[in-house]
Amino acid sequence: MNWLIALLILTTPTDVDRWPAFLGAGAIQSSDSKLPLTWSPSENVAWQATLPGHGQSSPVVWGDRVYVTSVEGPEKDTYHTVCLDLASGSEHWRKSLNNTVPVTNSYYVSRAAPTPVVDGERVIAFFESGDCVAYSHDGEELWRRALAEDEGPFDAEFGLAASPCQSDSTLFILLEHDAPDALVAIDKASGATIWKADRKAQRSWSSPAMVEINGAVQLVISSAGSIDGYDPATGQQLWTYTDIGGNTGTTPIDCGDGRFLVGASPGRNGENAGSAADSNALIKVSQEGDQWNVEKKWIAEGAVPSWASPIMFKGFAYWINRAGVVYCFDATTGQEVYAKRIDQPSWATPIASGDRIYFFGQQGRVTVLAAGPEFKVLAENESWNDDSLPAEPMLAEEKSEERRRAAAMFSKPTLYGVALGGDALLLRVGNCLICIRD
Repeated sequence: MNWLIALLILTTPTDVDRWPAFLGAGAIQSSDSKLPLTWSPSENVAWQATLPGHGQSSPVVWGDRVYVTSVEGPEKDTYHTVCLDLASGSEHWRKSLNNTVPVTNSYYVSRAAPTPVVDGERVIAFFESGDCVAYSHDGEELWRRALAEDEGPFDAEFGLAASPCQSDSTLFILLEHDAPDALVAIDKASGATIWKADRKAQRSWSSPAMVEINGAVQLVISSAGSIDGYDPATGQQLWTYTDIGGNTGTTPIDCGDGRFLVGASPGRNGENAGSAADSNALIKVSQEGDQWNVEKKWIAEGAVPSWASPIMFKGFAYWINRAGVVYCFDATTGQEVYAKRIDQPSWATPIASGDRIYFFGQQGRVTVLAAGPEFKVLAENESWNDDSLPAEPMLAEEKSEERRRAAAMFSKPTLYGVALGGDALLLRVGNCLICIRD
């Protein structure tokens, strides 16, 4: 299965719409669904739901239900999982658990950043504290884990942020921080650990992904100076690739034929600037006998993203950089087709649908471009204004000047993540979810 399907509108008929994980991995959309092209705070907003606290996670969808997570309290005291009705935005249920590793609630660290996963039996929420909980679709708690007790303590100045990915039976969680790290496989039915792969200490916020390579699905991690492939059944590391750098914030997305795109950028203080420039690339993994071969097919010159992962669609690859410049490359040759600025940079990964590419601006302006070699703006949509979002209390003032500057930026409403639900776009802002539908 090509997991790039997660970013495309599929032609597989189904009566259950699914956007079951971060970046829609494993998504299925009804064949007749069509996303809206234009909207505003007063036009084509089907509903807007206020959420408890604040969250940076994306929503996930299963059938007629939407699931989203958040955190609230001065010490990030309480984590929430909320189930909403996709058609109306009404709340079906809300479940909460106490944070087992409370820390100061700050603009400078992750706040309910990992995106949950959902399947036909359950929704599983993982939080940066290491707390992990599974609920039935009716809100019954099925199991709970405090991973910091088994795999911690976590030493993460800016918090954990990697979202889990899943197979039919297993949840995969990447724990990366300033102490020895781990990749953990958990049985989705029971919550028990199946295997654990130790990794070196390194700072990264990129998420693992399932990629089909040589006819079998592998667990691929692009993180802090390496790309690694694992057997999802056993946790055995199959291969590693280290001609890479600055790859700490984006997720590899399956492009078919053992290929995936990697995004990389310099760190907060300019570290890895040289290696990051050569690390935005198309990677191909293949096998000859017992030998794994990993190579850069081409480099996306000049493309340096922030948190938005690059995507491939209909023969073209797209990056958006920190200044809001969209780079389009020929997916076969890597030749630059265009580099054009749109109004805002994006934290959320673009979504391709039909003949359009949706770029989700950090401050809520969504630019819709025509797919293909011509830079053509089809629409520019404001998703909120100063009066349309619910009020959100300010957090305590940061102690250092660096953190106060960051807080001034991070305290503004941010479009963190998106999901598709049939013919609807679901936009996640910190304390609310906005459903856009024609």
